[in-house]
Amino acid sequence: MITAFVFDAYGTLYDVQSVAELVERTFPGHGDYITQLWRLKQLEYSWLRSLGGDYADFWTVTRESLSYTLGTLGITPDESLFAEIAGAYNALRPYPDAESCLAGLTGFRRAIFSNGSPEMLSAMVGNSSLAPHLEAVISVDAKQVYKPDPRSYRMVEEALGVRPSEVLFVSSNGFDVCGAKRAGFKVARIERVSNASLAHELASSATIGPKIFYKAQRLQPETYGEVADYTVSALGQLPDLIRSISHAP
Repeated sequence: MITAFVFDAYGTLYDVQSVAELVERTFPGHGDYITQLWRLKQLEYSWLRSLGGDYADFWTVTRESLSYTLGTLGITPDESLFAEIAGAYNALRPYPDAESCLAGLTGFRRAIFSNGSPEMLSAMVGNSSLAPHLEAVISVDAKQVYKPDPRSYRMVEEALGVRPSEVLFVSSNGFDVCGAKRAGFKVARIERVSNASLAHELASSATIGPKIFYKAQRLQPETYGEVADYTVSALGQLPDLIRSISHAP
C-alpha cells in the first residue's frame, strides 16, 4: 500500500528550463545553448564524481558545469556575474501544476529526494509555494553519492521510516526512474515530451537545436531494463492516479 509520495526536484517539481530567461538576458543569442548544455554537464559531473569516489556537493557541480559551458563559448564572466547566473538554480520555478498536485495528495506523506545540496534545496523550496505541502526535503549530501547510485535511495527509508514498497517515487528523469525501481520503489514517470511528439518535432525541424537535442537526451525513457510502473503527462494527474490504484481490485 502506498503511504508516501517522494518527488525528484530538478525537472520534476521544478523547471530547470526556467534559468533560460536570465541566461538569455545576460548572453543574448546563447540562452538556449547555455541552458541545455549546462544541465547536461551538471548531470554528467554528478555521475563522474560518484563513479570516481570524488564527491563534491551539487553547488560545486553546478558551478563546474556552468564554467565548462561558458568556456565552450569563450566566455569568462567576473565572479559576481558568474555567481548570479549559477544562483538561478536556487530560484527555479515550480511547474504550474506542482502545488495543486501536492495539495491533492493531502493524507499521504510527501517529500523531495534530490541530488541538490541542502542549501540549494532550502533556497529553492523556500522561494516557492511548495514548502507547506512537504514533510521533508532529503538531499543525497548526507551519503555523499549521487542518484542513481543505490546507496542514495536508502535515504528515503531512513528519513521517512517507510519501506520501499510503500513509496511511489515520482520523476521525469529516466536515470532516476531506473535507480528508484532498482531500489524497490513503485515509480511514476512524468512524460512531458512523448516519443511521438518528439519524433514529429524532429521531422518538422530544419535543424536540430539545443532544446530538441535536450528533449531527446533527457526527456525520453531509458531502454536499459527498468521501466516506470505508471506514466502520466503531468503532475496534476497524480491524485487521480492514486485514486485509481487505491480502487483497483
